[in-house]
Amino acid sequence: MIVLTGGAGFIGSCFLWKLNEEGVSDIIVVDHLDDTDKWKNLNGKKFRDYIQKEDFLCQIKNNRIKKPKHVVHIGACSSTTLADADYFIKNNYEYSKTLAKWAFRKKAPFMYASSAAAYGDGEMGYSDSNENTRRLRPLNMYGFSKQLFDMWVLRNGFEKKVTGLKFFNVFGPNEYHKGDMMSVVCKKYKEVASGKITLFKSYRDEYADGEQKRDFVYIKDVVNIMYDLFRSPSTTGIFNLGTGAARSWNDLVRAMFRAAGNNANIDYVDMPESLKMKYQYFTRADMTKLAATGCNVACRTLEDAVADYITYLKKHAYL
Repeated sequence: MIVLTGGAGFIGSCFLWKLNEEGVSDIIVVDHLDDTDKWKNLNGKKFRDYIQKEDFLCQIKNNRIKKPKHVVHIGACSSTTLADADYFIKNNYEYSKTLAKWAFRKKAPFMYASSAAAYGDGEMGYSDSNENTRRLRPLNMYGFSKQLFDMWVLRNGFEKKVTGLKFFNVFGPNEYHKGDMMSVVCKKYKEVASGKITLFKSYRDEYADGEQKRDFVYIKDVVNIMYDLFRSPSTTGIFNLGTGAARSWNDLVRAMFRAAGNNANIDYVDMPESLKMKYQYFTRADMTKLAATGCNVACRTLEDAVADYITYLKKHAYL
Protein backbone atom coordinates (compact mmCIF):
# COMPACT_ATOMS: atom_id res chain seq x y z
CA MET A 1 0.00 0.00 0.00
CA ILE A 2 1.25 3.47 -0.98
CA VAL A 3 0.31 6.71 0.76
CA LEU A 4 0.11 9.65 -1.63
CA THR A 5 -0.60 13.05 -0.08
CA GLY A 6 -1.74 15.87 -2.33
CA GLY A 7 -3.08 13.14 -4.59
CA ALA A 8 -5.90 15.31 -5.94
CA GLY A 9 -3.61 18.27 -6.61
CA PHE A 10 -1.57 19.10 -9.68
CA ILE A 11 1.65 17.09 -9.31
CA GLY A 12 0.08 14.52 -6.99
CA SER A 13 -2.76 13.58 -9.35
CA CYS A 14 -0.38 13.33 -12.29
CA PHE A 15 1.86 11.02 -10.27
CA LEU A 16 -1.25 9.00 -9.38
CA TRP A 17 -1.92 8.71 -13.12
CA LYS A 18 1.67 7.56 -13.66
CA LEU A 19 1.37 4.91 -10.94
CA ASN A 20 -1.86 3.66 -12.52
CA GLU A 21 -0.16 3.52 -15.92
CA GLU A 22 2.50 1.32 -14.34
CA GLY A 23 -0.15 -1.01 -12.91
CA VAL A 24 -0.08 0.37 -9.35
CA SER A 25 -3.45 1.03 -7.69
CA ASP A 26 -3.05 -0.01 -4.03
CA ILE A 27 -2.90 3.63 -3.01
CA ILE A 28 -4.40 5.73 -0.24
CA VAL A 29 -4.92 9.25 -1.56
CA VAL A 30 -4.74 12.02 1.05
CA ASP A 31 -5.75 15.59 0.27
CA HIS A 32 -8.04 18.44 1.25
CA LEU A 33 -10.96 18.68 -1.16
CA ASP A 34 -12.01 22.29 -0.76
CA ASP A 35 -14.32 24.48 -2.84
CA THR A 36 -12.20 24.13 -5.99
CA ASP A 37 -12.73 21.56 -8.73
CA LYS A 38 -9.57 19.60 -8.00
CA TRP A 39 -11.70 16.57 -7.09
CA LYS A 40 -12.05 16.16 -10.85
CA ASN A 41 -8.37 15.17 -10.95
CA LEU A 42 -9.37 11.91 -9.24
CA ASN A 43 -11.97 11.02 -11.88
CA GLY A 44 -10.96 7.84 -13.68
CA LYS A 45 -7.99 7.19 -11.38
CA LYS A 46 -7.56 3.91 -9.50
CA PHE A 47 -6.85 3.93 -5.76
CA ARG A 48 -7.86 2.00 -2.65
CA ASP A 49 -9.23 4.86 -0.56
CA TYR A 50 -9.40 8.62 -0.15
CA ILE A 51 -8.88 10.32 3.25
CA GLN A 52 -9.06 14.02 4.11
CA LYS A 53 -5.68 15.29 5.34
CA GLU A 54 -6.73 16.13 8.92
CA ASP A 55 -8.47 12.76 9.31
CA PHE A 56 -5.36 11.03 8.01
CA LEU A 57 -3.19 12.85 10.55
CA CYS A 58 -5.44 11.60 13.35
CA GLN A 59 -5.35 8.07 11.99
CA ILE A 60 -1.56 7.85 11.85
CA LYS A 61 -1.28 9.35 15.34
CA ASN A 62 -3.67 6.64 16.57
CA ASN A 63 -1.84 3.92 14.62
CA ARG A 64 -4.89 3.12 12.49
CA ILE A 65 -3.04 3.00 9.14
CA LYS A 66 -1.14 -0.18 8.39
CA LYS A 67 2.53 -0.14 7.39
CA PRO A 68 2.89 1.47 3.96
CA LYS A 69 5.30 0.28 1.30
CA HIS A 70 6.04 3.89 0.34
CA VAL A 71 5.02 7.38 1.43
CA VAL A 72 4.95 10.07 -1.28
CA HIS A 73 4.26 13.45 0.33
CA ILE A 74 3.33 16.02 -2.32
CA GLY A 75 0.58 17.78 -0.38
CA ALA A 76 1.27 21.41 0.61
CA CYS A 77 0.00 24.94 0.27
CA SER A 78 1.92 26.25 -2.76
CA SER A 79 0.71 29.85 -2.83
CA THR A 80 3.54 32.34 -3.24
CA THR A 81 1.31 35.28 -2.26
CA LEU A 82 -0.48 33.99 0.86
CA ALA A 83 0.79 35.84 3.93
CA ASP A 84 -0.54 33.53 6.68
CA ALA A 85 2.74 32.34 8.20
CA ASP A 86 0.98 30.31 10.89
CA TYR A 87 -0.86 28.28 8.25
CA PHE A 88 2.33 27.60 6.29
CA ILE A 89 4.10 26.38 9.43
CA LYS A 90 1.29 24.03 10.42
CA ASN A 91 0.43 22.77 6.93
CA ASN A 92 3.80 22.63 5.17
CA TYR A 93 6.27 22.16 8.02
CA GLU A 94 4.68 20.54 11.07
CA TYR A 95 2.49 18.19 8.98
CA SER A 96 5.53 17.13 6.96
CA LYS A 97 7.55 16.38 10.11
CA THR A 98 4.74 14.28 11.57
CA LEU A 99 4.36 12.30 8.35
CA ALA A 100 8.11 11.79 7.93
CA LYS A 101 8.55 10.52 11.50
CA TRP A 102 5.65 8.11 10.97
CA ALA A 103 7.28 6.81 7.77
CA PHE A 104 10.58 6.38 9.62
CA ARG A 105 8.87 4.39 12.37
CA LYS A 106 7.22 2.19 9.75
CA LYS A 107 10.53 1.85 7.88
CA ALA A 108 8.86 3.06 4.69
CA PRO A 109 10.67 5.06 1.96
CA PHE A 110 9.70 8.73 2.14
CA MET A 111 9.60 10.97 -0.95
CA TYR A 112 8.56 14.60 -0.50
CA ALA A 113 8.10 17.83 -2.43
CA SER A 114 10.46 20.68 -1.73
CA SER A 115 10.61 23.72 -4.00
CA ALA A 116 12.92 25.93 -6.05
CA ALA A 117 11.25 28.82 -4.19
CA ALA A 118 13.78 28.07 -1.45
CA TYR A 119 16.53 29.51 -3.69
CA GLY A 120 15.15 33.02 -3.29
CA ASP A 121 16.84 35.54 -5.56
CA GLY A 122 19.46 33.00 -6.65
CA GLU A 123 22.32 34.78 -4.91
CA MET A 124 23.65 31.41 -3.70
CA GLY A 125 23.22 29.75 -7.08
CA TYR A 126 21.12 26.68 -7.78
CA SER A 127 23.26 23.84 -6.52
CA ASP A 128 21.31 21.26 -4.48
CA SER A 129 24.34 20.28 -2.43
CA ASN A 130 23.62 20.02 1.30
CA GLU A 131 26.14 22.79 1.95
CA ASN A 132 24.37 25.20 -0.38
CA THR A 133 20.92 24.24 0.89
CA ARG A 134 21.94 25.42 4.34
CA ARG A 135 22.76 28.89 2.96
CA LEU A 136 19.51 29.61 1.11
CA ARG A 137 17.31 32.64 1.83
CA PRO A 138 13.78 32.34 0.35
CA LEU A 139 11.83 35.43 -0.71
CA ASN A 140 8.35 34.30 0.36
CA MET A 141 6.69 32.30 3.12
CA TYR A 142 6.00 29.34 0.86
CA GLY A 143 9.70 29.00 0.03
CA PHE A 144 10.59 29.51 3.68
CA SER A 145 8.26 26.69 4.79
CA LYS A 146 9.93 24.34 2.29
CA GLN A 147 13.38 25.47 3.37
CA LEU A 148 12.46 24.83 7.01
CA PHE A 149 11.64 21.20 6.26
CA ASP A 150 14.77 20.69 4.15
CA MET A 151 16.79 22.09 7.06
CA TRP A 152 15.01 19.81 9.54
CA VAL A 153 15.99 16.86 7.35
CA LEU A 154 19.63 17.92 7.19
CA ARG A 155 19.90 19.00 10.81
CA ASN A 156 18.75 15.58 11.99
CA GLY A 157 20.77 13.57 9.49
CA PHE A 158 17.65 12.24 7.75
CA GLU A 159 18.93 12.82 4.20
CA LYS A 160 19.76 9.09 4.04
CA LYS A 161 16.11 8.28 4.78
CA VAL A 162 14.31 10.61 2.37
CA THR A 163 14.13 11.64 -1.27
CA GLY A 164 13.35 15.35 -1.45
CA LEU A 165 12.57 17.03 -4.78
CA LYS A 166 13.02 20.75 -5.36
CA PHE A 167 10.45 21.31 -8.11
CA PHE A 168 11.17 24.20 -10.44
CA ASN A 169 8.46 25.79 -12.68
CA VAL A 170 6.23 22.79 -13.33
CA PHE A 171 3.38 23.15 -15.84
CA GLY A 172 0.93 20.82 -17.51
CA PRO A 173 -2.44 19.03 -17.22
CA ASN A 174 -4.42 19.01 -13.95
CA GLU A 175 -3.40 22.48 -12.75
CA TYR A 176 -6.66 24.21 -13.72
CA HIS A 177 -7.87 24.42 -10.09
CA LYS A 178 -4.85 26.45 -8.90
CA GLY A 179 -6.23 29.91 -9.67
CA ASP A 180 -3.47 32.52 -9.67
CA MET A 181 -0.90 29.75 -9.15
CA MET A 182 -1.65 28.19 -12.56
CA SER A 183 1.14 28.33 -15.10
CA VAL A 184 1.13 31.08 -17.71
CA VAL A 185 0.42 28.47 -20.39
CA CYS A 186 -2.85 27.47 -18.73
CA LYS A 187 -3.83 30.88 -17.41
CA LYS A 188 -3.16 32.90 -20.54
CA TYR A 189 -3.84 30.62 -23.48
CA LYS A 190 -7.16 32.34 -24.13
CA GLU A 191 -5.20 35.57 -24.54
CA VAL A 192 -2.89 33.90 -27.04
CA ALA A 193 -5.86 32.50 -28.94
CA SER A 194 -7.29 36.02 -29.15
CA GLY A 195 -3.98 37.36 -30.50
CA LYS A 196 -2.37 39.24 -27.58
CA ILE A 197 -0.82 38.40 -24.22
CA THR A 198 0.47 40.41 -21.24
CA LEU A 199 3.69 39.80 -19.30
CA PHE A 200 5.25 41.68 -16.39
CA LYS A 201 7.81 44.37 -17.10
CA SER A 202 11.34 43.93 -15.78
CA TYR A 203 12.64 46.20 -13.03
CA ARG A 204 16.29 45.22 -13.37
CA ASP A 205 18.57 46.75 -16.00
CA GLU A 206 20.20 43.39 -16.79
CA TYR A 207 16.86 41.89 -17.90
CA ALA A 208 14.80 43.31 -20.75
CA ASP A 209 11.01 43.07 -20.45
CA GLY A 210 9.97 39.42 -20.72
CA GLU A 211 13.57 38.21 -20.58
CA GLN A 212 13.33 37.14 -16.95
CA LYS A 213 14.25 33.45 -17.05
CA ARG A 214 12.89 30.33 -15.37
CA ASP A 215 13.50 26.60 -15.54
CA PHE A 216 10.17 25.47 -17.00
CA VAL A 217 9.64 21.70 -16.65
CA TYR A 218 6.72 19.71 -18.07
CA ILE A 219 4.66 17.59 -15.68
CA LYS A 220 4.92 14.51 -17.92
CA ASP A 221 8.71 14.62 -17.55
CA VAL A 222 8.42 15.32 -13.83
CA VAL A 223 6.33 12.23 -13.10
CA ASN A 224 8.65 10.05 -15.20
CA ILE A 225 11.59 11.18 -13.07
CA MET A 226 9.56 10.74 -9.88
CA TYR A 227 8.65 7.20 -10.87
CA ASP A 228 12.28 6.39 -11.64
CA LEU A 229 13.17 7.48 -8.10
CA PHE A 230 10.11 5.74 -6.66
CA ARG A 231 11.45 2.46 -8.04
CA SER A 232 14.85 3.17 -6.48
CA PRO A 233 14.15 4.01 -2.82
CA SER A 234 17.84 3.65 -2.00
CA THR A 235 18.44 6.87 -3.97
CA THR A 236 18.17 9.35 -1.12
CA GLY A 237 18.96 13.01 -0.58
CA ILE A 238 17.54 16.37 -1.64
CA PHE A 239 17.57 16.91 -5.41
CA ASN A 240 16.63 19.57 -7.91
CA LEU A 241 13.94 18.60 -10.41
CA GLY A 242 13.98 20.81 -13.48
CA THR A 243 15.33 20.68 -17.02
CA GLY A 244 18.67 22.31 -16.28
CA ALA A 245 17.89 25.06 -18.81
CA ALA A 246 16.75 28.64 -18.18
CA ARG A 247 14.28 30.02 -20.72
CA SER A 248 12.65 33.43 -20.84
CA TRP A 249 8.99 34.26 -20.46
CA ASN A 250 9.21 35.58 -24.01
CA ASP A 251 10.39 32.14 -25.17
CA LEU A 252 7.46 30.51 -23.38
CA VAL A 253 4.88 32.88 -24.86
CA ARG A 254 6.30 32.65 -28.38
CA ALA A 255 6.04 28.87 -28.13
CA MET A 256 2.40 29.32 -27.11
CA PHE A 257 1.68 31.56 -30.10
CA ARG A 258 3.34 29.07 -32.47
CA ALA A 259 1.32 26.19 -31.03
CA ALA A 260 -1.86 28.27 -31.42
CA GLY A 261 -0.96 29.24 -34.99
CA ASN A 262 -0.83 32.97 -34.24
CA ASN A 263 1.85 35.66 -34.53
CA ALA A 264 3.41 36.77 -31.24
CA ASN A 265 1.95 39.97 -29.77
CA ILE A 266 3.14 40.75 -26.25
CA ASP A 267 2.18 43.71 -24.06
CA TYR A 268 4.36 44.36 -20.98
CA VAL A 269 2.48 45.57 -17.91
CA ASP A 270 3.44 46.85 -14.46
CA MET A 271 4.17 44.27 -11.80
CA PRO A 272 2.12 44.58 -8.58
CA GLU A 273 4.06 46.31 -5.81
CA SER A 274 3.49 43.29 -3.57
CA LEU A 275 5.54 41.11 -5.96
CA LYS A 276 8.45 43.39 -6.82
CA MET A 277 10.58 42.46 -3.82
CA LYS A 278 9.67 38.76 -3.99
CA TYR A 279 10.11 38.14 -7.70
CA GLN A 280 12.62 35.59 -8.98
CA TYR A 281 14.33 36.93 -12.11
CA PHE A 282 16.28 33.77 -12.87
CA THR A 283 16.10 30.08 -11.96
CA ARG A 284 17.94 27.11 -13.43
CA ALA A 285 18.17 23.71 -11.82
CA ASP A 286 21.64 22.27 -11.43
CA MET A 287 20.82 18.67 -12.32
CA THR A 288 24.32 17.25 -11.76
CA LYS A 289 23.52 15.61 -8.43
CA LEU A 290 20.43 13.77 -9.67
CA ALA A 291 22.07 12.71 -12.92
CA ALA A 292 24.96 11.19 -10.93
CA THR A 293 22.52 8.76 -9.29
CA GLY A 294 21.74 7.18 -12.66
CA CYS A 295 18.20 8.55 -12.69
CA ASN A 296 16.78 9.21 -16.13
CA VAL A 297 16.53 13.01 -16.19
CA ALA A 298 15.85 13.57 -19.89
CA CYS A 299 13.23 16.26 -20.52
CA ARG A 300 11.57 17.47 -23.72
CA THR A 301 12.21 20.95 -25.08
CA LEU A 302 10.10 23.88 -23.93
CA GLU A 303 8.59 24.18 -27.42
CA ASP A 304 7.60 20.50 -27.56
CA ALA A 305 6.18 20.60 -24.03
CA VAL A 306 4.10 23.72 -24.70
CA ALA A 307 2.75 22.28 -27.96
CA ASP A 308 1.76 19.04 -26.22
CA TYR A 309 0.05 20.90 -23.38
CA ILE A 310 -1.91 23.21 -25.65
CA THR A 311 -3.11 20.20 -27.64
CA TYR A 312 -4.32 18.71 -24.34
CA LEU A 313 -6.07 21.91 -23.28
CA LYS A 314 -7.88 22.19 -26.61
CA LYS A 315 -8.96 18.55 -26.47
CA HIS A 316 -10.33 18.81 -22.95
CA ALA A 317 -12.14 22.10 -23.56
CA TYR A 318 -10.49 24.01 -20.72
CA LEU A 319 -10.09 27.01 -23.01
